[in-house]
Amino acid sequence: MIGTRSVICAPLRNLGLIIIDEEQDTVDKQDQVPHYHARQVAFMRIKREAARLILSSSSPSLESFYLVKKNKISPLSTPRVDGKRRPEIKIIDMKTEGGFKKKEHFFSKYLLDAILSTLNTGGKALLFLNRKGFATFSYCHNCGLALKCQRCNINLVYDFEESILTCHYCSFKMELPKICPSCNSGYIKLAGAGTQKLESELSRIFVQARIKRLDKPEYTDINNGDIFVSTSAIIKHASLPDPARPAGGQQAGGINFDLVGVIAIDNSLNRIDLRSSEKAFSLLVGLLGITKDKMVIQTRLPRHHCFEAILNNDINSFYDEELKQRKQLNFPPLRHMALVKLRSKKEEKARLASHILFEKLKEANRNKEIEIVSVNPGQPSKLRGNFYWQILITAKNVKKMNEFLKPQLKGFSHSGLIVTVDVDPV
Repeated sequence: MIGTRSVICAPLRNLGLIIIDEEQDTVDKQDQVPHYHARQVAFMRIKREAARLILSSSSPSLESFYLVKKNKISPLSTPRVDGKRRPEIKIIDMKTEGGFKKKEHFFSKYLLDAILSTLNTGGKALLFLNRKGFATFSYCHNCGLALKCQRCNINLVYDFEESILTCHYCSFKMELPKICPSCNSGYIKLAGAGTQKLESELSRIFVQARIKRLDKPEYTDINNGDIFVSTSAIIKHASLPDPARPAGGQQAGGINFDLVGVIAIDNSLNRIDLRSSEKAFSLLVGLLGITKDKMVIQTRLPRHHCFEAILNNDINSFYDEELKQRKQLNFPPLRHMALVKLRSKKEEKARLASHILFEKLKEANRNKEIEIVSVNPGQPSKLRGNFYWQILITAKNVKKMNEFLKPQLKGFSHSGLIVTVDVDPV
């Protein structure tokens, strides 16, 4: 049986083998009730049904790497069979680029020269920017009012083609106002950059080139353009056969680009997320897999262990350094985390209830292995008309943490309030 993460619960008889492809992908975690991770359910099923499990990945999760370190699972590396040589990798320090302080710009001189050289030799270039739309932030130049979604506490993204502002969480849409709704100023400024703006800049610089945007490619035909702009969607779709090429003319492993330029990867590294480095590394490994000759990475953090591991072709050095940092901070996979999420239509009710529950959990906790860490607004704090607060709990043993939480939450109820628990959130 083949399917998405929910197929892990399929009632199959005589189950012999489970294969989870790209096991590091966060889509394997169900972020709504009931919370579960397909990988953890797979471990449970093979134990109960005496089956085997294969976790397949080009950049394994740190949890899987940690299990290898503890000899809980066995690693197996598969060498390349397509004969493809490893692309050249160049790290560009954007702090040293002239003009950076004067105005926002996308391209280093090295990347521009690399794109021009690729075009002159008839090659194909891909520019990667993991943000959709034209501008990711719009605000009043006079009073500073930011235009946010009415249902979510999220900045609206400006779509140039449709001339509308869109929320990427709940699909709320509105026209870009001509005057500020707060101070009646006539200047709404657009800031930040997405794939549409990147496409526009490329069209201005490379006038003769055919530039295509592949935000949501149903198929990827690289014969229809010279320079392509895309988000992380290209990593999954570029492994598919190119329908424009005749049978036998497709390169092994799917579509490859002669040059791949990585723009603003620091946005992924600088997120408030303990797995930000791991996710950025997985993105780069995926892009490297569709690079034929050269990859250019632009960053302001050139000595980050994520980039050094890619540059030196040493995947183990990244995981060793990441695991070392997690040990110092007592972060997963060495310790389990749980988020007790409180949701309400009224902000004050969610805030007050979360603080009451936080104090209740602290008073009831007698286990030194369990720590009630903090109570904070959710990330994001408002989503689809609901206000979120969350309590962070850590523990060495997830079973003991569950045994502690169940009786405490059973007697905690408020009208108009929904409480859920997410163990090991991603």
